[in-house]
Amino acid sequence: MNTSIINIEIILMKSSAKLVLTSIASCLVLAGCGGDGDVTVGPIVEQCSARGQVDTFYDYMQEDYLWNEDMPTNVNPDNYNNIYDLLEALVVPEDRYSFILTEEEYQSRFVDAEYAGFGFSSRLTLDDRVFINYVYADSPAEIAGMKRSDEITHINGESVQTLIQQNRYQEALGGDETGVSVELTWRDMDGVSYTDVLTKEIVETNTVLATERFLIDGKEVGYYVLNSFINRTGEDLNSAYDQFMGVDELVIDLRYNGGGLTRYANQASTQAAGDTVIGEVFTKYLFNANNTDSNFIEQFQLYDGIQQLNLNRVYILTTGASCSSSELIINSLDPYIDVLVIGQPTCGKPVGQIPELICDKRAFVVNFETVNAIDEGRYYDGLAPNCSADDVLVGDWGDENDPMLQAAAYHITYGQCQPAATISDKDTRRSLTEQQLDEQRRPTKLPDLWRQEH
Repeated sequence: MNTSIINIEIILMKSSAKLVLTSIASCLVLAGCGGDGDVTVGPIVEQCSARGQVDTFYDYMQEDYLWNEDMPTNVNPDNYNNIYDLLEALVVPEDRYSFILTEEEYQSRFVDAEYAGFGFSSRLTLDDRVFINYVYADSPAEIAGMKRSDEITHINGESVQTLIQQNRYQEALGGDETGVSVELTWRDMDGVSYTDVLTKEIVETNTVLATERFLIDGKEVGYYVLNSFINRTGEDLNSAYDQFMGVDELVIDLRYNGGGLTRYANQASTQAAGDTVIGEVFTKYLFNANNTDSNFIEQFQLYDGIQQLNLNRVYILTTGASCSSSELIINSLDPYIDVLVIGQPTCGKPVGQIPELICDKRAFVVNFETVNAIDEGRYYDGLAPNCSADDVLVGDWGDENDPMLQAAAYHITYGQCQPAATISDKDTRRSLTEQQLDEQRRPTKLPDLWRQEH
């Protein structure tokens, strides 16, 4: 077996083993609630009390946090009632990435890849307008005909702008549970309005949002939008790459991809570059001084992948929301093939987390950094694009007027970046302002991205 696979499995098993032990502990607690007194459950109950979780988390941070030697020394865990507040007190200024999920949230989004909702993600402009960034396949939103670039104008007959200004927008969309029905009104780029009643269902979050094949300057170009790296991503990538056999160029759209499982960043990269990289160093994982024995090297490998393209160049579309495993694709491929980054600087997250199970929660605390085969990493200011382009909503995925796709097509055709383009008034209303671009360049945690989904 490949040594890198062994190492990855050993590290990931740390959390798996704790999950088993915690499940056993939970069973003992339940058995003791109405039992006959023969089962001693006091220590287990104490460990998962609020005080016990705080103490366990504090010890974990001291031992495994990547920046454990730089944490504040004046933090007394006895002054905190929960691990969420303790995390905020302990993280170092450069850590904009650590977060905590409940086990239910973790299982829903990472493992089951689903949530209760309408199935769309939106962006809010500074003038209180709401536009659709993307729609999940087979969701209530897609079935109703909603698509990327549409503007939501009314909810239950009330203006979206009024709802936002009165801080009632989230409330108007209803609770996060199935069966909630809301009347939505939206309009497309041509100004045509639609109204329908949508009911929240369990939405499966397909991680490849779109695939296309284009003919550009006589070349076959494959294009796909990869939105996250979760358990179903391997299968989704296979479906995408099955459609790209024989292409001359490949464009991977990561503009909203906040990261996730690194093995699927590896799979996406390996399926693109194929024999050029298989068996070579994909990424080196480096832990803190307490855990140097956990350092390991992961090689390029297909994982769940089948088809490979063997390309010597790939185009990557990015924004400030392109984070973590998205950046790993760029940094890891760069020593081996030409990687042309189109768009805006990425978020700047050359570090990662192995989720730690603490009773009914998963602590996604930064505990390793990554560098590529030539030890390049630490890109905390983000990875700069080779050619700049704005994320402007001009239509659905693959629209020929998309500035980012246009920039990639121009480079494919002429081998250089296109001159700065002038955005029309029609495009401007769906583009990001400079202030929003600055905000977008700050890395967002995955839960923050999920909050944009309804």
